[in-house]
This record gives sequence, structure tokens and C-alpha cells, in this order.
Amino acid sequence: MMKIIKNAKIYAPHYLGHKDILVGAGKILQIEDKIDIALPGIETIDAQGKLVFPGFIDQHIHVTGAGGQTGYASMTPPIELGELIACGTTTVMGLLGTDGTTKSLQNLYAKIQGLEQEGISAYMLTSYFAYPPVTITGDVRQDIMFIDKVIGCKIAISDERASHPDAKELLRLLGDIQVAGLLSQKKGILHVHLGGQRSGMALLLDLVEKYQAPIRRISPTHVGRTHPLFDEAIRFAKLGGMIDISTGGTKFDEPYKQVLLALDQGVSMDNMTLSSDGNAGVMIKNDDGEIVGYRKAPIDLNFKQVVKLINEGGVDPSEAFKLITSSPAKNLSLPHKGTIAVGGDADFCFLDNDYTLYDVVAKGELMMQDKVILRKGTYEK
Repeated sequence: MMKIIKNAKIYAPHYLGHKDILVGAGKILQIEDKIDIALPGIETIDAQGKLVFPGFIDQHIHVTGAGGQTGYASMTPPIELGELIACGTTTVMGLLGTDGTTKSLQNLYAKIQGLEQEGISAYMLTSYFAYPPVTITGDVRQDIMFIDKVIGCKIAISDERASHPDAKELLRLLGDIQVAGLLSQKKGILHVHLGGQRSGMALLLDLVEKYQAPIRRISPTHVGRTHPLFDEAIRFAKLGGMIDISTGGTKFDEPYKQVLLALDQGVSMDNMTLSSDGNAGVMIKNDDGEIVGYRKAPIDLNFKQVVKLINEGGVDPSEAFKLITSSPAKNLSLPHKGTIAVGGDADFCFLDNDYTLYDVVAKGELMMQDKVILRKGTYEK
């Protein structure tokens, strides 16, 4: 069904002003000052003067669960659609964490396709922390080329749980990823989990500066884990790379303050993203450091940190919202995501002037209205 969104203040994420949007078949068909079409069956959505941004993208989220730091019982369950809709997330990139054994890529692929069927857009990475990579087809290049939802490969470095690959091994892996990306017309990225060891990003900086590896294919995450690591990330970004700041997990300061620090050092907002690392397992400790329970890592902090960046950091919303819209779309090479433009996917978040989320549209369908979730997961209560 075609829809017209009226009375909206459009941020694409750059400010377009008061516009109407015509939507059909999940796509943006027209953006004009005023759209009046007298055809039967066209639904009108009155934005009531709300701010309308592109649907939010979370490029690092554990949709099938993660955790397991203290055994099987500490693993987190799969995420539900309603949890994503509630915080405006309309596109996800799912991935595995430490565990590539009980959490399989086949199960991840099934979850990604399930989220698609339930109404949002979902992609995934092959492999997990380890090297050599674990794949579905037996080969990273073939996973990216022949599995529709796979847009890259994950690996971990500078972490005690990693396999500690060297530069030559990563260069060979990057070669396979680059060729697969070129042939399949996907981004083809190496998404790199960074741990807290002192080696930091040295290996990635070597790949770029010593071996001339294609920096656009390297996607480091958790760069705000420590201050020395973040200094290296700033250097990486100034070389033209994209850096991803986790809003959950270990960090040396609040993520929005890390963004402000990077901006102050001359890093462009177009070279930074936020991701949640959501649905991973987080230990709850008492004052004596004893584990007293577990909780799921929150998935709504990306949006909350963007609002803090605006309200407390004084950043213009057109810039701040890039972190969860156009910048991750650029990093993942999803040309129809992250912006409000003719031909793009009809994913929208409606906010009031205080940046409270009211309505969510994904693939042209209304998923949440006036803070009430209309579309939940198949088994979600």
C-alpha cells in the first residue's frame, strides 16, 4: 500500500525542512513540499510536525545471543524484534562473539532471515573471533559472494581470547574479502574486534601504513575501550578509516564524550559510527567484585548517546544522527540505507523536539505508533 507522510520536519540526516514523503513498495518515491494524490487506498500518516530521521542502523549486535563467560548458563538468549523497534533500530548487522561453536553461523543466518521476514533489514558477518576463519561454505570469499546476507568477515585482535593472527595472515584474508566484495558488489569488510591488550591497533595501522592495505575494507570496533586505544583510532580515522565506538561494554568515558574528543582532534563525523554491542552478556558484580548475576547488554544506548551528544555536547542534530544513520550505511556500503532520499528504503524514526521516539517505519510499514509497538516478533508476547 502506498503511503504519504505529511507535516514532517525532515532530517535526511541533513535538514531538508518541512516536506511530504510518498512511499510505495518499501521505497521512497517522492519528497516534495506538498504531495496530494487522489487515488484510492493511499494511507496518510500525519507526522504532526515531528522530526523525521532515517531509521537507525546498529552495525554490531548479537541477535542470536552471546555471553558465556562463566559457562553455558551465562549465555544470552536471541533478541526479539520488538526490542529493536522500541529504540528505532530498523537495520542490523548480526555477528558472533567469542563463541563460534554453540553459536553457529547457520543459526545466525536463520535469525537474520527471520528478522527480515518480521519486517526489518538484517545482514551478517561470517566467522567470529578466531583465525583461521569459520565459514558456512568453507571459504570466506564464497560466503561473501554466494550468501546474500553476508557482507564481510569478523576477527578479533589484541584480546586474550583471540587467535593472534599476524600481518601476512590478515593481508591474505583481506585479499579474499576485497575480491569477494568487488565481484558481488558488496562492501566486503574485515570487522575487527579490539580487545584491551597493549598491542591495541598496531597491527591494523601496520596493514595500512606498511603494506598499503585498503583502509576502507577494515572496520575496527570497540575503539573506546581504553584511552591509548582511542588515540590510535583517531590516527586510523585521520588516515581515512572508519572507527566504531561501542555504546555498551568497557569504555574509558561516555561514548558521546569520546565522539567530542575525536571531533576536537579533527576527525570527521563521517568517519565515526556508534554500535551497541547489544545483547551480549554482562556480569553484575557486588562491591567485593563477586559475580552476583547477569544482564543482557542494552541495545538502546546508540540513540541515547546521540541525544546526549546534542543536548550536552552542543552538536547539531544533522551531524549527531550521522553516527547511527549515514555513517554506518557508508561503512557497510548500504546505498539505500541511512538517508532520506528518493529511491532509498522507507525506514523512518519520528521524534518530538525533545528527541523522544514516538513512531517507527521499516520498509514502508508502520512498526510503532505513539510509542506503542505494532509489530512484534513471531513468538514475542
